[in-house]
Amino acid sequence: MKTQAWLTLMCLAVSLPTQAQVFQPIELKDQELANLRGRYVMPGRIVSFGIVMTSTWQNANGEVIGATSTMQIQQSTLKPQFYVTVIDEKGSGGTPTPGTGTVTGGGGLNTTSGVTQVVRAAGDNNSALNNVDIKVTKGSQATDVTPQGQVLAPGSTLVGANGAGSMSVTSNGTGVQMNIVAGSNQGSTVQSIAQGGLMQNTTLLGNGNHVSNITSLNVMLRDNIPSGGALTNNLDQLKGLRALGY
Repeated sequence: MKTQAWLTLMCLAVSLPTQAQVFQPIELKDQELANLRGRYVMPGRIVSFGIVMTSTWQNANGEVIGATSTMQIQQSTLKPQFYVTVIDEKGSGGTPTPGTGTVTGGGGLNTTSGVTQVVRAAGDNNSALNNVDIKVTKGSQATDVTPQGQVLAPGSTLVGANGAGSMSVTSNGTGVQMNIVAGSNQGSTVQSIAQGGLMQNTTLLGNGNHVSNITSLNVMLRDNIPSGGALTNNLDQLKGLRALGY
């Protein structure tokens, strides 16, 4: 009986969980932390900064409607300003077959943050491209480029239209938004950049459409960081973006 009792106690002891070990934090080395923390660039190292946004819609007959919006900031820039060029290309003529597709939902897309890229299709033989790229180069002086297109003043809207649909580019105080509503119920697309976020959203309801939303961020950095007044001037230039909602 004693032997059985001891065996029972031993089995219970083995089955019981052992005492939890005290948690010992692991110290990360500086090199490991360097790979984890975010990156930043001092304003004085930025030679120039530019944004190029392009949205186009080509229907089944080859007609294209769209726009390109550009902004370039460098040392000689007095005020950040967007310039818009309307894209209007003729096709083979005629009117595409009206789209009959239906897309539902998507209300939450208006509350997203960061980079949001969406393509929803209810048609055939369509293609859609949403793309964002960042180009970083090094140099001591930015190339002087004469702005092209119409000035997009804060709070204003520029429009255009042809057989492919209607287009609008708006500066609404919180950023810039490009909208295209395709004709013959083919669909719509929107591209916007504001408050640290980027949206590229396309809805296709017809057939044979080709849609493109492209945003390119271009940054030129110098190797030798200036100090004193030069650093302050560059910082003041970047603060000018706040008036546009960035």
